[in-house]
Amino acid sequence: MASQIAHIVYAKKYLESLELAKMKGKLRVETFLAVENKLNKDEFILGAVFPDIRRIDQKITRQDTHLQFTPLNLDFSGLTSFQAGWKFHLYCDMRREAILNKEQFYSLKNTDKFYGAPAKLLEDEIIYEEYNNWEKIVNYFRNPPYIKTNIAITKETFYLWYAILAKYMEKKPTLKTLSIFLSKMEGFSENLDAIESLIAKMRTDKKILSYLQKIQEKIL
Repeated sequence: MASQIAHIVYAKKYLESLELAKMKGKLRVETFLAVENKLNKDEFILGAVFPDIRRIDQKITRQDTHLQFTPLNLDFSGLTSFQAGWKFHLYCDMRREAILNKEQFYSLKNTDKFYGAPAKLLEDEIIYEEYNNWEKIVNYFRNPPYIKTNIAITKETFYLWYAILAKYMEKKPTLKTLSIFLSKMEGFSENLDAIESLIAKMRTDKKILSYLQKIQEKIL
């Protein structure tokens, strides 16, 4: 699984690949349908960071948000832009774990602690500058369109999630902003000091940094 900044960087790369394929006349049928049906890129990105909303509401389960689409692939036929982004999030979670397991990343010290959260947040920090228009994302997340799902999520929770993300993404993550972000998350808020300490240690490990930097190049 990835954290939120990483998911947006992955989405950016995917949308750019669609544009390039369209220019070359090489769009796959399933992606061609999405593009020709006027894929809304903003709503795709909104969906791409939606599933982890469960972190701020204990009533929302992982099954609710992460077991919605099968098989997990890049076929978005029949989906809305938001649903396509949602499915893309789950696909990237699967691909990221496959990449890291193949590279035996989790055999490195501390990488598997707290469900891999320190590594995920460090990845956010490393690749933040791969996206060049965070101001637009932040403004959009501060006032997103409300999109109904088949999950019992209140409007208040929906808007709160994107407000938290907007604040988190205002600038490149630091230990302070990571701490504020984690303080809002169920399951992590009580372990802030330990997670911050691990991030600081991992930040000095060149091998870990190299693995995390390369995920974005292999994810698609």
